[in-house]
Amino acid sequence: MANYRIAPSILSANFAKLGEEVSAVINSGADFIHFDVMDNHYVPNLTIGPLVCEAIRPVTDAIIDVHLMVEPVDRIVPDFAKAGANIISFHPEATRHIDRTIGLIKEQGCMAGLVFNPATPLNYLDHVLDKLDLVLIMSVNPGFGGQKFIPEALPKLREVRKRIDESGRNILLEIDGGVKVDNIAEIARAGADTFVAGSAIYSAGKDSDPHRYDTIVSALRAELKKV
Repeated sequence: MANYRIAPSILSANFAKLGEEVSAVINSGADFIHFDVMDNHYVPNLTIGPLVCEAIRPVTDAIIDVHLMVEPVDRIVPDFAKAGANIISFHPEATRHIDRTIGLIKEQGCMAGLVFNPATPLNYLDHVLDKLDLVLIMSVNPGFGGQKFIPEALPKLREVRKRIDESGRNILLEIDGGVKVDNIAEIARAGADTFVAGSAIYSAGKDSDPHRYDTIVSALRAELKKV
């Protein structure tokens, strides 16, 4: 079985007890903590900033995977690096100099990712794939949680998987948007190895589970074993 990673998005967590929610999903078998940053400018919503990242950093040793849906990008990158982010990803439309922003993220000691919205072409990868640690394909339009998966993301995943494999580099291929038990296997077959899931995980918590989310994380893993 391939090395798949499940990355719960805390956007769908109970913020009244966020530290507990972060610990619970990791103890339930998740791998990354996905951190959705929206600025009410690049996307039509306002979420969380570096102080929240700093607050959850002592709670877990898991990788904190920060997805910046902000514009401009460069100003806030050092703040998230200082707050404990491990991966910082951004949208090419949100910066004037993509190569420079990638360099800034790496200078801050973080892994760098580039994010592609449903209508964003992949040709940016022609110039920077060799510098990336992660490519994130959005299977919804960014800005809100709980949206339905856009099937057109699947051929996009296949194309990026081909590019990554041909490069010979160890680059994560992440999917974000509408991932759930009944489609995660199909998404994995298209080439994704890292799966962001927000409402699909946090809405499925069970008080009877030892860590609240054991059942749903196990169900996602069971589907991935079928690939």
